[in-house]
Amino acid sequence: MSTFEAGRYDVIVIGAGHAGVEAALASARRGASTLMLTLNLDMVAFMPCNPSIGGPAKGIVVREIDALGGEMAKTIDQTYIQMRLLNTRKGPAVRALRAQADKHLYIQRMKEVLEEEENLTLRQGMVKRLIVEDGVCKGVETETKAAYYADNVIVTTGTFMRSKVLIGDLAYESGPNNQRSSTDLSDQIQELGIEMVRFKTGTPMRVHGRTIDYSKTEEQPGDEVPRAFSYETTEFIMDQIPCWLTYTNEFTHTIINDNLSSSAMYSGMVEGTGPRYCPSVEDKIVRFNDKPRHQVFLEPEGRNTDEVYVQGLSTSLPEDVQNQMMRTVPGLEKAEIMRAGYAIEYDSVIPTQLWPTLETKKIEGLFTAGQINGTSGYEEAAAQGIMAGINAASKVLGKDPVILDRSQAYIGVLIDDLVTKGTDEPYRLLTSRAEYRLVLRHDNADLRLTEIGHDIGLIPDERYERFQEKKRLIAEEIERLEGIIIKPSEAVQAAVEAAGGSQLKEAARASDLLKRPEMGYQAVADLTEGGKELPEDVKEQVEIQVKYAGYIQKSNQQIERMRKMETKKIPENIDYDDIHGLASEAREKLKEVRPLSVGQASRISGVNPADVSILLVYIEQGKIAKVADES
Repeated sequence: MSTFEAGRYDVIVIGAGHAGVEAALASARRGASTLMLTLNLDMVAFMPCNPSIGGPAKGIVVREIDALGGEMAKTIDQTYIQMRLLNTRKGPAVRALRAQADKHLYIQRMKEVLEEEENLTLRQGMVKRLIVEDGVCKGVETETKAAYYADNVIVTTGTFMRSKVLIGDLAYESGPNNQRSSTDLSDQIQELGIEMVRFKTGTPMRVHGRTIDYSKTEEQPGDEVPRAFSYETTEFIMDQIPCWLTYTNEFTHTIINDNLSSSAMYSGMVEGTGPRYCPSVEDKIVRFNDKPRHQVFLEPEGRNTDEVYVQGLSTSLPEDVQNQMMRTVPGLEKAEIMRAGYAIEYDSVIPTQLWPTLETKKIEGLFTAGQINGTSGYEEAAAQGIMAGINAASKVLGKDPVILDRSQAYIGVLIDDLVTKGTDEPYRLLTSRAEYRLVLRHDNADLRLTEIGHDIGLIPDERYERFQEKKRLIAEEIERLEGIIIKPSEAVQAAVEAAGGSQLKEAARASDLLKRPEMGYQAVADLTEGGKELPEDVKEQVEIQVKYAGYIQKSNQQIERMRKMETKKIPENIDYDDIHGLASEAREKLKEVRPLSVGQASRISGVNPADVSILLVYIEQGKIAKVADES
């Protein structure tokens, strides 16, 4: 069968997982004609592992995607079965939303969005190879010999690249949920000179909900307060479904220890490196053998299914051992497994081979995004997807690339970590990875990124006008509180005491009173005159910005110092072998990563401060300009 031309587009997206859908939508909405090719159109935005969106750091990323004009937040807001705000007893820098998804409804809703996008074409098909000519990606060819041509191609194949499922001593080629594995494409990418590594992830068993004894578990309800990921959501789902908490015990641990040799993880069958922050239950028992028990969350997979996800028992043990182990857990003594847990291995691109735009350095016009870049999690994938889609469209439309820095977004932290430092295990975003987390909060993602989303055409004018009005109200209210003096009257002292604070000794500005830890915005506003009723999100911003003003100012000073390093650009034609005094490891790493700025160079593992100083001197002496002239 000969190859035939099946169509021409500006951008082609391979894969329709969480990275793929955001990439395709961002590209199409920016005005680039976009084709999405996927193995199975019924599995769009599928959740092969945990049926949830959000969590620490990840929930902030979902709001950032929304602030840029992405889709994940809106879709989960329309399909969740439970919503909770985490870390409410801690400071605002670590708070984040987490939602249990109706995974089947999530797929349905996301597919509707994709089908309704005018500039986007959906096709089912297995991509067999990339069409590459003279180091430039020109399109793709499917196994049915259909050739699609485009200026840019984005590979978002997740965990499907040469993927293999492992259960005990059973191993077979498969993607998640018994989908087909992609072998030819993985082989070709390596033949093109792009290095790959082998990673592993896993999933627990799913059990029949009606066989669980919930009386032996602890109920985990959703929040009664209406909450949403998207800044556009105005209707909330209040009919929520609880999750349930139980624990492993010494009997569970004994069965696991007695059968470690039959686990694919410990029998030598697994080649790939697994995720440190989402270990299998075998890993937890071995690494934390001093712990008498581990948490197990029972999470419903939707409103119209009895399948329950057993979070905490991710495993590659044989199915009969999975049964034995599970039935030692309180509430699961009679539980029936509907789908066995398994480990899955797959090929992953070493991400230091990417520019910060997520375009590969070796093949022009070829982008990669999502788990293929070595990350774990739907949110990290979606974040890369929207940025790859934005930048692929930018390249086609002749517009500047969009690169978020570490002070603008967790998305910036994620991508900078990947392309600058790389990863030797599946990468997961954590709040501790962000040095400016006090300004990268759940509550202010719109203030940080909506302007960018509007500038690139993903945030419509109507939403942008509402955003501008919110900014105006925040600024006006902060200014009002700074200008009001509150005297220590009886009513004021009573209000302060009621809040748990000490009495005022002298008159104070309303803004200074709000800086007291015990005083909330409403308590202070009630002591003032001339105020007006404000939306809850405006009140929240006023309180946080006033209460943490000193800390935020210090963070902004650090950010300014960092940006000075980022403005010192390094031309692509620099010859690191020409810079005397660089340590050999630093020279090797600089040549590998090819940083775009001195700031990025300073974050490369193996490049120490002395190397950065030498590089700065080399740049400031004008030697780069001299080298450029001579070339």
